Amino acid sequence: MATAMSVSAVTPAAAAVARPRTLVCVPATARAPREMAAELAAAAAIGADVAELRLDRLSGFAPRRDLPFLLAEPRPLPALVTYRPKWEGGEYDGEDEPRFEALMLAMELGAEYVDIELKVADKFMKLLSGKKPESCKLIVSSHNYENTPSAEELEHQVPIIGLVMNDRGFISRVLCPKYGGYLTFGTLGKGKESAPGQPTAADLINLYNIRAIGPDTKVFGIIGKPVGHSKSPILHNEAFRSVGFNAVYVPFLVDDLSKFLSTYSSPDFAGFSCTIPHKEAAVRCCDEVDPVAGDIGAVNTIIRRPDGKLVGYNTDIFNCPLDLFTASQPTDPTTSPLAGRLFVVIGAGGAGKALAYGAKEKGARVVIANRTFERAEDLANLIGGPALTLEELENYHPEEGMILANTTAIGMHPNVNETPLSKQALKSYAVVFDAVYTPKETRLLREAAERGATVVSGLEMFIRQAMGQFEHFTGMPAPDRLMRDIVLTKT
Repeated sequence: MATAMSVSAVTPAAAAVARPRTLVCVPATARAPREMAAELAAAAAIGADVAELRLDRLSGFAPRRDLPFLLAEPRPLPALVTYRPKWEGGEYDGEDEPRFEALMLAMELGAEYVDIELKVADKFMKLLSGKKPESCKLIVSSHNYENTPSAEELEHQVPIIGLVMNDRGFISRVLCPKYGGYLTFGTLGKGKESAPGQPTAADLINLYNIRAIGPDTKVFGIIGKPVGHSKSPILHNEAFRSVGFNAVYVPFLVDDLSKFLSTYSSPDFAGFSCTIPHKEAAVRCCDEVDPVAGDIGAVNTIIRRPDGKLVGYNTDIFNCPLDLFTASQPTDPTTSPLAGRLFVVIGAGGAGKALAYGAKEKGARVVIANRTFERAEDLANLIGGPALTLEELENYHPEEGMILANTTAIGMHPNVNETPLSKQALKSYAVVFDAVYTPKETRLLREAAERGATVVSGLEMFIRQAMGQFEHFTGMPAPDRLMRDIVLTKT
């Protein structure tokens, strides 16, 4: 699948200026000059290096009236002036000459950067005729909405800004400093994007710690589809920072796991978390698989060894909060509190396999329910229990005091009104667990609590499995208290 890409080259005048780090540029996209000026101040306040003035976004823009105001000294940040035409993805719908004149005026008024499209760069340079101020750097940009340029096309002798658009290109915006990108874009907030897939500047600076990313930074991340909801980047990046580990953790939106792993084969891509729907495919993609992960047929952690071999583990199985499932039940110290209990698992994917396997090891009588009966049957045969469809589960009440564990994505943000089982069907359950942790209280948990069941949030499983992954990633003990605090206060 082709991915749209934006490539910009900074002219040699800019190359002569030493840059110790990749610049963070915030696009100012307001419709009125005063609001746009306020956006510059806001960008400076969050620690950005440059602000892009998107002149094509201004309503009723008048260059000789508005530019002196926008570029008045002292400015809170250096200004990159862009006047993007519609044919290059912007909003300006007119002739080139008035647009060129506005950009030249911006140069005269002291703009530090001016953006011009590659398609008309020669025409613009002829018009300049050597009149470009020495202090102004020219950024020549090209936006390809059809495909990703080849590596040969991107060979360059000047600094490059190479960014991939949309959700799949998110990582290019975060990893820009690792590969020497001149600048990357981050917005003031959701809805303020000047191109699809831009993160917020606050996330670039604070969550992804972009100032610390360099050529030697190791890359870890979560592989899934969907993946944008994941709180793992918040958790792992702060944990990495707390122990001084030179790494960054990013979301990877992946369709085909095998292709992804062969493409991102550099040793710098050192490890991955696997979530829906890739946990089972990960078993087949790894060169070696931990015996427990192999037994349950699901991998949620992949480590790339120095020799390039991929090793798969499952931290779900060892970190399922099974101890919480029977917290209100009397326990015999010589046997598991799950022994003999009827334990219903909804879902037959990686998390479902881990919970079913763990509950079976504790002596529970495990039942598997799944939307696709064949998948339920396969897992049920593996652990030696019955299989049901979700429709059959609605009327499944063989005894009171059962335990229910949902391991599917049903009810996950943004589909927060969905639930795998009706409120009426919850009447026979004493304990209900939901692996979904966004939102923290799912509809399933809320309705189970209303029916009188003890409810267990997916946050605890998320925390525990993440701690296991952290130890595989870093070789260090996980900062338990810090990771718990992060999940409880920042997710």
